[in-house]
Amino acid sequence: MARGRLRIYLGAAPGVGKTVAMLAEGRRRQDRGTDVVIGILETHGRAFTAGQADGLAVVPRRTVDHRGASLTELDVGAVLTRRPEVALVDELAHTNAPGSPRTKRWEDIDVLLDAGIDVITTVNIQHLESLNDVVEAITGVVQRETVPDDVVRSADQIELVDMSPESLRRRMSHGNIYPADRIDAALANYFRPGNLSALRELALLWLADRVDETLEKYRAAHGISEPWPTRERIVVALTGGPEGETVLRRAAQIASRGAGSELLACHVSRPDGLVDADPETLAAQRKLVTELGGVMHEVAGSDVAESILDVARGVNATQIVIGTSRRSRLARLTRRGVGEQVAAASGDIDVHLVSHTGGRVEGLRLGDDGLGARRRWGGWLLATGGVAMVTLGLLATSGRHELPLEVLLFLSLTVATALVGGLLPAIACAVVSSLVINWFFTDPKGTLTIQSPQNALALVVFVVVAAAVASVVHRAARRRDAALRAQRESRVLAALAQSLLAEAEPLPALLERARTTFGMRAAALVARPTIRDPWTVVAAAGEFHPGDIADAAVRQTVDDETELVLVGPVLPADDQRLVGAFVSHAAGLLTRERLVAEAGQARGLARDNRARTALLAAVSHDLRTPLAGIKAAVSSLRQTDVTFSPEDEALLLESVEESADRLAVLIGNLLDMSRIQTGSISPHPDDLSLAEVVDAARTPLVEGDRVRTRFDEDLPLVRADAGLLDRVLANVLENALRHSPGRREVVVQAGRLGDRVQIRVVDRGPGVPDEAKDQIFAPFQRGGDAPRGDGVGLGLAVARGLTEAMDGTLWAEDTPGGGLTIVVDLPTVPAAVIPVAGGSAS
Repeated sequence: MARGRLRIYLGAAPGVGKTVAMLAEGRRRQDRGTDVVIGILETHGRAFTAGQADGLAVVPRRTVDHRGASLTELDVGAVLTRRPEVALVDELAHTNAPGSPRTKRWEDIDVLLDAGIDVITTVNIQHLESLNDVVEAITGVVQRETVPDDVVRSADQIELVDMSPESLRRRMSHGNIYPADRIDAALANYFRPGNLSALRELALLWLADRVDETLEKYRAAHGISEPWPTRERIVVALTGGPEGETVLRRAAQIASRGAGSELLACHVSRPDGLVDADPETLAAQRKLVTELGGVMHEVAGSDVAESILDVARGVNATQIVIGTSRRSRLARLTRRGVGEQVAAASGDIDVHLVSHTGGRVEGLRLGDDGLGARRRWGGWLLATGGVAMVTLGLLATSGRHELPLEVLLFLSLTVATALVGGLLPAIACAVVSSLVINWFFTDPKGTLTIQSPQNALALVVFVVVAAAVASVVHRAARRRDAALRAQRESRVLAALAQSLLAEAEPLPALLERARTTFGMRAAALVARPTIRDPWTVVAAAGEFHPGDIADAAVRQTVDDETELVLVGPVLPADDQRLVGAFVSHAAGLLTRERLVAEAGQARGLARDNRARTALLAAVSHDLRTPLAGIKAAVSSLRQTDVTFSPEDEALLLESVEESADRLAVLIGNLLDMSRIQTGSISPHPDDLSLAEVVDAARTPLVEGDRVRTRFDEDLPLVRADAGLLDRVLANVLENALRHSPGRREVVVQAGRLGDRVQIRVVDRGPGVPDEAKDQIFAPFQRGGDAPRGDGVGLGLAVARGLTEAMDGTLWAEDTPGGGLTIVVDLPTVPAAVIPVAGGSAS
């Protein structure tokens, strides 16, 4: 059985007319004799939409009971039993009710398609999975119902139902989309003109990409390689040279002339992996491509022109922009430039040659053979002395050999010279050898005249072969030198990347690696905001002093404010590219450090915002409760028409006092928490008797008589701030009393542990799970059963913050047998011991 065909009506927003278009297509097919049914239709109370379904058969919905409510869904089994040719199924992204055979409606549609039934459906652009985050950023609304992009892409037909934002808002205002009570809110929020324009653009662009995919599949299936100019696509060929910026900007200007034009940059690298362009320049050009809205392609190929054309044909490009030739005139005479080759083979693709001020690329550099001075001098010595020795030997054996052997001997000498000294000595050897052969060994001898044409041809071949062999050796030496440099750079960069990944402080490690790699005395990163400011050292390795900056061997700009400085011997030109790699790494590390700092600041701001929100949410109620109690009691006492008994007055005054105490504690905790978060606490430590501090802390508590103390007899004095420690113990004791059931006692134990004193506040309450022990010390955290008005959840957070300010620690443990123990650990005064009057318990 052939699989059914799927047609989707895509809209930018609710109300554009997708469902109406689906119903109109259903009626059209029914009029044509096709069996069409409505599988499910969501009219959302719109009378016009419901009217469009008249005359179409409807398959009854399936009813699902969920939490006492009856929900209706598409009855896939009924549609399969009915077996229509076409089924109309509204809202592709819909999530089925719990208990349904399948989770999503698009899965139901897939079942119908597998059964050979054609399906017509609808979906809005905001329901596509890939655009969910984008739509949320635009509208501020999280879409709970989404459909995978592949489901929509696999449709046989996708038709856009489009409507301008103004028309859609007018339709909304007329009540054609939402009920009257929702119109104003919708127009002011989701249906704002900016939102609708952005959603419309998303829908158009997404559908345009799908059209491109379909077109590429058609061209590939039919073997069409020539570009079809459906959209301007401009390919920019980059060499990595200084002209790249000019060529890129010119291509961007061309692209900006047409709506929807695409900019693609292409750099062709060597297939052997050797670097033929400055990585730093290429990185800058890659960044510029991104800023201009383009995409960078990196390809490898031995034929640059053909590689550029392959890229252009592959992306269906309409234009190629390339810089004019930077080769020497001699090179242009021997071979066409890349631009000329591209233009000649481009076919229907337009080629723009852009003039620029970039320096020319020289031809073969005869003096730069990469062999070293010793080998070059050896080549010259062999070219001169070798010719003389071979000549003398041949003259001494005159009559025993003919001209071919003599030519081969001198050719062998030329090849040996090329192998030793490179191109220039070999060419000189070839020219001198030809003159010697002509003078001494070619008739008539003693003159430069050649009697036999065959001998003349042999000499010409000799010179050509000698020059060709010398040229090959010369190029091989340069390639070898480039390969060794690339190998060294790769080895250094690999070691650098590996070492930086393992370093806790990568900047000093980077500078130390640069110092040792280049044999420098010192390396540093220095920065100054403006040219008038003095240099500051960001990081350094070796013996670096700010005074070394002026005399540094290398100064490379890292960013607008920072430079890499290397102090030591002058670097060869070949190492400058490797310095650029270190500069790029330094820039990346500085950027990472800046982003980490910004992320820390953002986390701090987010934490402050959360704390501020929690504070407002908590204080709005918990401040109002004691104030309301005070207000009610005072108002009652001031009434002149009511006479209160002394007992009633005492109760009202006690209520005022309790509410005021609660308010004082709450405000005190809020102030302490703000001081802790801003780091403005300055402890004044003193030698304190713990028994006195505990007594002072429990006395003001409402149920302080439930607190019992058990101290070791040799308990030393503690080193702490009296006021801060009083606040710590008061908050911990109040928390323990609040969570201890009935009149059960709270025990305060204290003992010495090395050079520390541990204070343990033990309660027999419900306790706290291990995973929640750290959470109870966060601000605004309260127990799950804590009623409103029972504090804002700052007590333990303030206690931990004040303890840490006194060089102490505070944590929670389980109480053996049930409950929670809060442990306060503080430093001691080593030589001081206090007696505990009356024994060890009170």
